[in-house]
Amino acid sequence: MLKQHLQLKLGQKLAPQQIQLMKLIQLHTLEFEEELERELEENPALEVAKEEPKEDEYSSLDDSYETEGTESIETDFDVNDYIYDDEPNYKTASSNYSADDEDFDNESLLTEGQSLYDYLMEQINLINIPQDDLKIAEYIIGNLDTDGYLRREVKSIVDDLAFSQGIYTSVDKVEDILENYVQKLDPSGVGARGLQECLLLQIEKKVSANKAVSLAANILRFQFDALTNKHYNKIIQKYDIEEEDLKDALEEISKLSPKVGGNFDTQTITINQEIIPDFVISVKDGVVIPMLNSKNAPTLRVSEEYKDILTTYSHDKNSSEHKQAALFIKQKLDAAKWYIDAINQRQNTLLQTINAIVKFQHNYFITGDEKSLKPMILKDIADITGFDISTISRVVKSKYADTPNGILYLKDLFSDSLTNDDGEEVSTKEIKMHLQEVISKENKRKPLTDDALVVILKEQGYNIARRTIAKYREQLNIPVARLRKEL
Repeated sequence: MLKQHLQLKLGQKLAPQQIQLMKLIQLHTLEFEEELERELEENPALEVAKEEPKEDEYSSLDDSYETEGTESIETDFDVNDYIYDDEPNYKTASSNYSADDEDFDNESLLTEGQSLYDYLMEQINLINIPQDDLKIAEYIIGNLDTDGYLRREVKSIVDDLAFSQGIYTSVDKVEDILENYVQKLDPSGVGARGLQECLLLQIEKKVSANKAVSLAANILRFQFDALTNKHYNKIIQKYDIEEEDLKDALEEISKLSPKVGGNFDTQTITINQEIIPDFVISVKDGVVIPMLNSKNAPTLRVSEEYKDILTTYSHDKNSSEHKQAALFIKQKLDAAKWYIDAINQRQNTLLQTINAIVKFQHNYFITGDEKSLKPMILKDIADITGFDISTISRVVKSKYADTPNGILYLKDLFSDSLTNDDGEEVSTKEIKMHLQEVISKENKRKPLTDDALVVILKEQGYNIARRTIAKYREQLNIPVARLRKEL
């Protein structure tokens, strides 16, 4: 039996305006500019103010970023609320567009290139090959990946040819076409079914009586496992050669490409996107000055024309059509006022956050030495600014800063901490730098194992477990000791 009853619940929900503000905060400069253009197109009550560009294209925290609440939309309204002078608190950072910028398309630059598939298809159609074999060769080329490898089993290709193309053939026939036609195409190594075959195809095309080339070919064909595991002594004993002979052969192997399709576009269109820093951090007379890059944020204002239209329609309260038109205009004006206010809040949030980061990492920005980076997590900046941790996370997401030491990804400034033997908290980045420095100075003939690295770092005051060393080494893309060995 159904029962009805009343129940009170207390809950929190984000207003649509708050959600939009959070989205604006996490946008980087290019995305923010695109968002502004979209909003200008959708809301005719919002327009760019025509102002003379200022010399400084950056905004500092000294600029005025007062915010004001947005009025709610009601059926009955006072038109005087929308007839106001544009005050500075309803403006974003000044425009810094030059005359040349007006005709410049800010969208990503598009460049057209040739794919590996197209390049191979051009070649295969120029050689003397029976028509039936040509269809099989074209199908094999269509199954190559972007690196130029044939990853599929030949048996699967035979089955596909029968079911999808109506071509009945055998595994031996497909392999014959692969080896005699496809693998003979340029670039050398294309159509290989593995790394060993790829390197062999390249070395075999080097018609040379060079001893090093011949030895390299033998090593790749018969001692590939020993080569990949860097068991150099085993190779020297196998071929009864000197160490210098092996060095020459390894030099020839190093000239080969493991990904022969890497020089071709994976797509016909590639997108080149330039990184534009969201912040500019400068150092002057020992003072670190953070600024917001505002060249892509034009000054916005509410349209004067829409205000005048609203005044005209609001005078005729008897016409239902005019009343509906006035309500529509009011909604657009509400949206424009709120959007300008949201942009001001965004810039204020970004500026407060970058100021807190600069204050926390002051020594790093003065010295430029990564070893001076202090352990810093999102909560540290949240405590300084008073913002929520999620807000700080959105601010630093995909954001870059132009510093005296180059373009810096903001997230790289954040790191956990460990306590050294002196009881001081040090950044994990500092430990990684010491680890990288130790490995760079090791004897490449006898690389240091993870256990040896533990001992060395402990002597430097960092008491770290071996598994932690292994984790940091992997994060730095440093292979194990066996694979770091050199002659």
